[in-house]
Amino acid sequence: MTGGGPEALGPRNFEVKRLRSLLRDPSARAAESAFVLEGPRIVADALRRDATFDAIFLGPNARVAFRELLELAQVADVPTFDLKEGVLEKLGSTRTPQPVLAVATIPPRPAIAALTGEGPVLVAVGIADPGNLGTLLRGAEASGCAGLVCCGESVDVYNPKVVRASAGSVFGIPIVAPRPGGPENDPVEVLDELGAAGRKRYGATTGGAPASELDLTVPVAFVLGNEAHGLSDAVLDHVDGLISIPMAGASESLNVAMAGTVLAFEAARQRRG
Repeated sequence: MTGGGPEALGPRNFEVKRLRSLLRDPSARAAESAFVLEGPRIVADALRRDATFDAIFLGPNARVAFRELLELAQVADVPTFDLKEGVLEKLGSTRTPQPVLAVATIPPRPAIAALTGEGPVLVAVGIADPGNLGTLLRGAEASGCAGLVCCGESVDVYNPKVVRASAGSVFGIPIVAPRPGGPENDPVEVLDELGAAGRKRYGATTGGAPASELDLTVPVAFVLGNEAHGLSDAVLDHVDGLISIPMAGASESLNVAMAGTVLAFEAARQRRG
């Protein structure tokens, strides 16, 4: 169905206020189990992935400019609403507001023990930068990872900047995100569960064994630390070994998102071999 009536929604409309809250407040996203997608490309991609939507919101002229997206929404029975001129500028989390926004349901969080795919599990411990976490999600899906676990003080997986950087991979890979009182909040508990599930846990750090010299065809988990502080001693006490990426020249390390992606693709290369 296509909804919203003839009148475009203004800034005081309940749905618009809800959009603003979901964009800005992680506690609102957690309470409603919903988040916002920004931009016609990621919304259309999510529709093709059969994501669950509450509604799609269109800026001025978007109904004409993105007819294919509207056809996908109609097939999926997602209601669409027009926004009044100027509303997008007050809502969007980007300098240039996107002409299409959507509210989607957060996919079910699997149990850590349910991450049983052949590929590695990426464990993000205290990742602070939304772009890094989104890029990790994108690399994890592309390389065939079994899932990604966020723990410690990592940025909210459904932060708008993470969602944008993931390019739709928030719907393409199992994600275990922190929840109040959940074991995934504590990195040590996460690593204990992964170990009990039979995964060999490698802490990504300088000075570890070169990735190409380790057998990554077995079930493994790559543990990635905070951009500034790396992995704590408590976390390193609960891994089975250390892994590194050999560097050429004067470079000492890679950005955490790049490092996690390189390790994931090395594991994929070994599985193919």
